[in-house]
Amino acid sequence: MNRTRLIVGLALTYAIFAVLLNSVGTVILQSIESFHITKGAASSLEGFKDLSIAATSFLLAAQLPRFGLRRAMIVALGIVMIACLAMPLAPGFWTTRLMFLAVGVGFGVAKVSVYSFVGLLTEDSTRHASLLNIIEGVFMLGVLSGYWIFAAFINPINPADPQWLHVYYGLAAASGIALALLAVTPFDESVVAVSASAAPQGARQKFAEMIALAWRPLTLSFIAAIFCYVLVEQGIGSWLPTFNRELLGLSAQMSVQAASVFAVCLALGRLGAGVIVRRTGWFALVCGCLVGMAVLMVAVLPLAAARHGVVTGWVDAPIAAFLLPMIGLMMAPIYPALNSAILSSMAPREQPAMVGLIVVFSALGGTTGSFIVGHLFAAFPGTIGFYVLLVPILALAVATTLVRGYARRSEV
Repeated sequence: MNRTRLIVGLALTYAIFAVLLNSVGTVILQSIESFHITKGAASSLEGFKDLSIAATSFLLAAQLPRFGLRRAMIVALGIVMIACLAMPLAPGFWTTRLMFLAVGVGFGVAKVSVYSFVGLLTEDSTRHASLLNIIEGVFMLGVLSGYWIFAAFINPINPADPQWLHVYYGLAAASGIALALLAVTPFDESVVAVSASAAPQGARQKFAEMIALAWRPLTLSFIAAIFCYVLVEQGIGSWLPTFNRELLGLSAQMSVQAASVFAVCLALGRLGAGVIVRRTGWFALVCGCLVGMAVLMVAVLPLAAARHGVVTGWVDAPIAAFLLPMIGLMMAPIYPALNSAILSSMAPREQPAMVGLIVVFSALGGTTGSFIVGHLFAAFPGTIGFYVLLVPILALAVATTLVRGYARRSEV
């Protein structure tokens, strides 16, 4: 009974963070409408989220088992619940920044705890993979549903109406339910606690290993590739609702709903890539995806540049509103393929430090992408902000080629 209740609590926690983490694009759009901020200021939200995730994962990962994984998740959910309640009770852009800071810290704690709990709850690799896939699947459901949950609270007549902030009452309640489930579900964590106490220098050693690993040519090439990938993904994902609103003329509610197509395409692309990569190999798959991304952007962005009137129904929506999010299909396989390529080329003892680098530079790439696209949207008219993303796509192709070359030498 405790095991089932704990799994439900973990899955619900992951779903809540999925909704909150992937609401950045929606919140950017609504913050511009409701708080009357600039696009440059709005681009900072990605940094508050991503950098707090990276810092928390890096600084606290080795310490969480000593504190208690379940206790750490309860504290994280409590912080997130308070942050969600603050949004409608003290509306403002600084409250929004602090809310994403709290969500980033909470997710950094939750991800380490959830992954550790999966190991404690399963007896073999097959069950481990099964439970982890279930939880990650719940995360993706949270991502997809988040767009529609937020859209349901946006006033279609007056998008600036702060009623959209009422969505956070529901998210605070969900956080409270997850917190209660974990609080009333005791679980023996002594195995990870003993392992943690046996390595008092865990955080310092982890940092030293990451620094040493980061200077290898293979790692530097991979860091450049992963940085460029996340820059493009977050640049599109965070600003797609605003793009739909300002360039395509969709209502605020429709702009958020249309952006959910991007999340659907990312999910389908990841699922399909698991089958395709067995036949093509990771390098051919990544190169094909990069070419597809560039071709789609060059073909679709001119359609978006055409003048569109105000769109209030899906029948009248321009074709670009449906085609541009399809870039998610091409983009989705790249991240897991690159991660698999780098980790499989390294000794098992080096992989934890590599995972740390992946988290840090993914966060930096996401923040940079949102910042660049946001400032380009503010400085230049039309589709320039998305056209510039062709540069990191080209850089990603070069970095991927270097990763392949260095990985082959490493295997030899």
